[in-house]
Amino acid sequence: MVELQQRLTQLYLYNGDINGNYNHQVEDSVRTYQWARGIRSDELGTYGRDTRRMLETETREP
Repeated sequence: MVELQQRLTQLYLYNGDINGNYNHQVEDSVRTYQWARGIRSDELGTYGRDTRRMLETETREP
């Protein structure tokens, strides 16, 4: 989850602590990302396979 938080931070979608916790703030950030990118194959707010794949193409490895 640390990597997820770092990648969301790169896109200015998350500004909380980088601590590996999947809390409401991270979930909201994932949901915002999914809405903005039109990802409908993963449940909103869930860091699923398609969300991860797209996020990894848009960000650099932390």
